[in-house]
Parts: sequence; C-alpha cells; structure tokens
Amino acid sequence: MEIRPKLGEIFVESGILSQRTVDRMLQVSKRLNKRFGILLEELELVTADELAGALANQHACRVASNFVGISFPADLLATIPVEMAMENYLFPLKLEQNRLALAIADPTEMRVVRYLSVERGLSITPFVATRREIYTAICRNYLKKEVRPSSGKTVLMVEGDEQVGSVIAQCLGKNGCRVLRARDSREAYQAVLTDKPQAVITDQELAELHGCGFLDALRAMPELNQIPILLVADPLESDLELKAFERGFFDVIPRPVHEATLVARVKRALQFHQKNLRMI
Repeated sequence: MEIRPKLGEIFVESGILSQRTVDRMLQVSKRLNKRFGILLEELELVTADELAGALANQHACRVASNFVGISFPADLLATIPVEMAMENYLFPLKLEQNRLALAIADPTEMRVVRYLSVERGLSITPFVATRREIYTAICRNYLKKEVRPSSGKTVLMVEGDEQVGSVIAQCLGKNGCRVLRARDSREAYQAVLTDKPQAVITDQELAELHGCGFLDALRAMPELNQIPILLVADPLESDLELKAFERGFFDVIPRPVHEATLVARVKRALQFHQKNLRMI
C-alpha cells in the first residue's frame, strides 16, 4: 500500500509553514471537525494555489489552472450534473472516448470519482484545482453567470407569492438592505452561488416542497454553509419552530410579517454571518 506524505509535512518541507504551526492547526482542525487544508486556506496561512500544489504533490497528480476563461461544450458538462459539481467541487475538463480529465479540489474525496468510474464507465484522470477556480468555472459554464461579490447587507428573498415578496423586499430595502428576489429553489440556488448573499429568507411552502435539498446543498459547500436561512411560516403548528431549528434553519419569522420583527431577525442573521466571517 502506497504511503503518501502528510499535508502538513509537505508545507513544512517547502518552508510555507513551521512544524509548530502545523501541530497547532491540526488540533484546531480536529476540534472544529474541519478539513485541515480547508482550515489553512480559510485562515490564510496558505494560499489557494499553495494548497492545490501540496494536494497534487501528496496524491501524485498534476495541477489544473487558468481554465476559467475557457468555454466548455455542453456534452462535456453533461458528464457531471451541476449539483454534483457544486457540492463536490468538480469540473470536467476534457473527454476523449471514455477518459475524463477531471478538476477536483480535494483528491481525498474519491466517492464521486468512483461513482463516475463504475456507473458511467469513465476512466478518470484527476487534476487538482483551487476551489475558487472550480467554483467560478461552474458558474460561468453551467449557470452562464459571473460570480459577483456581495456588497453591503445583501438578502435573498425566495417567495412564490409576488405580493408578500414585494412587501418584505420593500421593508428590508427601507432598512438599508440590498434585496435579491427568487421565485423558486432553483433560482435561489443560482442566486446564492453567484451573488453570495449574507442571509436568505424562504417561504414555508417552498421550503416544504424544495427546501430540504436547497438547504442541504448550501450546507455541503464551505463557501456557503455559514449563510443563515430564515423561514417565513404560519404559526399553526406548536412545534414548527423546533422542527425548523432541527432542520437547520437559523430563525422563523411568523406570518403575518411585521416590519419590526422582520428587521430585528434579519439584522441578527446578518450579524451572525459577519461574526462567522471574522472567525474564519
């Protein structure tokens, strides 16, 4: 069995990190239950390119870079569904016969690669790429949208009822928020990927029909899993709030929506998001 060098050892040998820093970050990684490499990148102890290079070294792969500006054909993109690509940070680079060159952010996560090999009959050649480059390439090629850094207090409103959505958007707009609108979970998913709002508000009916997949997709992605999601709901069920919190929603806004309640709870969600960003 091949023994691979540890990621920390590669960073120490290359002079990027000291052994003391590696030891401390391993303890933090274990305490937070977060992948060691992702933690180092989030804390800016290593750059995205340094992490990709170290992972490629560790797994004897090559690095793929500078593919964001390339337009990829639809038949190639069809080999990886967009949801699978986003949740696992994968991007198809080239397909020749049954051999697929695949950009992957984390070569230790081989579950999807094995699925593509067994279920699709593809021979996979992995290339390590940064999460940022894969993310941007997915948005440009699958969603046909550019990633836009969020500005100020940006809130995404997912509401099937146009009138209710307009009232909430107007209310938040008066209180200094930039409000994005989506009519369903698919539009919401794309808006979150490309605009990266600081909070999401979704309707109870939409959440019951589609929200579980939407919620799970956001929670699976490191760049998005800290976005608080608030549920607008009728306070009919006595245990509604408990169910919502257990499911992973940040807060519940009762209907009919009152401006003071809405503004206060959205403000708390935005503060939560900002606090988490400072902690990263």
